[in-house]
Amino acid sequence: MTDPIYKTDALIAENIEQYLETHQHKTMLRFITCGSVDDGKSTLIGRLLYDSKMIFEDQLAALEADSKRVGTQGQEIDFALLVDGLAAEREQGITIDVAYRFFATEKRKFIVADTPGHEQYTRNMVTGASTADLAVILIDARKGVLTQTRRHSYLVHLLGIRHIVLAVNKMDLVGYDQATFDRIVADYRAFAGSIGITEFTPIPISGFKGDNITGPSANTPWYDGPTLLPYLEAVEVDATVDQDKPFRLPVQWVNRPNLDFRGFAGLIASGTVRPGDEVRVLPSGKTSKVARIVALAGDRDLAVAGESVTLTLADEIDCSRGQVIVAAKSPLEVADQFEASIIWMDEAEMVPGRGYWMKIGTQTVTAKVSHPKYEINVNTQEHLAAKTLDLNSIGVATLTTDREIPFAPYADSRDLGGFILIDKLTNHTVGAGIIHFSLRRATNIHWQAVDIDRDHHAAMKHQKPAVLWLTGLSGSGKSTIANAVERKLARMNRHTFLLDGDNVRHGLNKDLGFTEADRVENIRRVGEVAKLMTDAGLIVITAFISPFRAERDMVRAMMQPGEFVEVFVDTPLTVAEERDVKGLYAKARSGQLKNFTGIDSPYEAPENAEMRIDTTAMTPDEAADLIIARLIP
Repeated sequence: MTDPIYKTDALIAENIEQYLETHQHKTMLRFITCGSVDDGKSTLIGRLLYDSKMIFEDQLAALEADSKRVGTQGQEIDFALLVDGLAAEREQGITIDVAYRFFATEKRKFIVADTPGHEQYTRNMVTGASTADLAVILIDARKGVLTQTRRHSYLVHLLGIRHIVLAVNKMDLVGYDQATFDRIVADYRAFAGSIGITEFTPIPISGFKGDNITGPSANTPWYDGPTLLPYLEAVEVDATVDQDKPFRLPVQWVNRPNLDFRGFAGLIASGTVRPGDEVRVLPSGKTSKVARIVALAGDRDLAVAGESVTLTLADEIDCSRGQVIVAAKSPLEVADQFEASIIWMDEAEMVPGRGYWMKIGTQTVTAKVSHPKYEINVNTQEHLAAKTLDLNSIGVATLTTDREIPFAPYADSRDLGGFILIDKLTNHTVGAGIIHFSLRRATNIHWQAVDIDRDHHAAMKHQKPAVLWLTGLSGSGKSTIANAVERKLARMNRHTFLLDGDNVRHGLNKDLGFTEADRVENIRRVGEVAKLMTDAGLIVITAFISPFRAERDMVRAMMQPGEFVEVFVDTPLTVAEERDVKGLYAKARSGQLKNFTGIDSPYEAPENAEMRIDTTAMTPDEAADLIIARLIP
């Protein structure tokens, strides 16, 4: 006779297995809650977790205790505390960070992102919205449509979220008044239409009281539309849309566990793939056929969008991380110049012309953002003139990468059309953006082949081209040393050209000022000129303050390996100020001269310069001899 305990254990195991099997095949909905500060986003999520029975007894006990200690609802449960996890959030009763929570009902699984309402944390909202299928935009029934409501709605539309719920919250505080609800819906509909939102679902709710959350409320007999949770369970998120698109797989990793296996691993962004399919690797354009589809459980006959797999190819072709494997007959476009919408997310304003790391798909490249074509006023949709973008600004600009990259417009693919910008010095994420299209000049302008190349020019001059880049504070002695170097090289019958910081501002760069953006453009132009001169076989000597490492590195990247020699003319500020031949430090100290390096604008000293010259320990001629010895051993 079988022990009843074992029968019970077997029954429990069977029930768990059935539950897990059912749970595994539920569809997943990712959604965000957003809106203005204190519209009740966290309270709503807490209520959803509570009503869907996703709170354990010990969590509920802790919530009841916390509600009495730091809650904002008197002696009643403060559901917002379930997601406001930071101490600062609980103290202030606001959301600062993005909080992700998982919950499930019998019909569907959910991941919800609680995003902050304060304007200063708009960047956090963008983070939460970037992966969402649906947005719940909350409005406080007492306040109506506010600036942040408009801003978040614009961002939701910009980021391609098609399903929008307009949750008019705190209806209990306006006596469940239908006229208030209708007025808010009408105001929002007028605004939504102006930015291209054609459909949304308005629902009157009270996150605190639970009205119209899981079922119809007796307090709103005049409302006969869907309630929130049933709507979230039923809304159609077509998981097969990406599968119907052409095949794209951004390569994350080249998998080579042994000499006999070489596979390309990644998450399929769109389409389907089978063994034998013809594919193309971009940007190289090399073609091959899929030999195997390898997954955790073994080889597959089919893989679809959203699955992570490893592909092996029939031919040994070059393919590495960042490249994209696509259907051979439906290749992606490849370009290096784009129009893009950019959301700036850093305290420091964007510097046009500066090189930032751009991460798009699995590839990372250097990208420069031009001066914005315009900044967008999210309240009026006006296009405003702007020289740059500051924190939480949204603008449209031209983006140029240091090499051609495969991409898709964001409207076609989030994975291959969305990107982030990273500051090279701090590694902070400073911006996020979406690509609209490539610029025609990116495909219409080509390099013209010439018979006399740079090697021929150098051979004619019997010298190796080089750029001697002298950098340091004003008054450090750069120009004096640079002049001495050129004079000595001329005596050696070397072909040179001296580019001096002051001289180029009389012509080539006379239109530039001394703001950070103008200084970046100043160095970019000089770098391009120096590159042309090295192509002509010249030894180029430059004397520029060039205060920012990023721009000196930008010029270094323009040159052939080994041709750029950074010379740090290291002079203490006090010594440079004592010299002050031009009287500039005195003007800067008195406030007559703004953005002066060393006084009210920073100088970033080189960290790995090829040479360091201490002008307090040697004469200009001695420094010049040292530089020439480095150049011509």
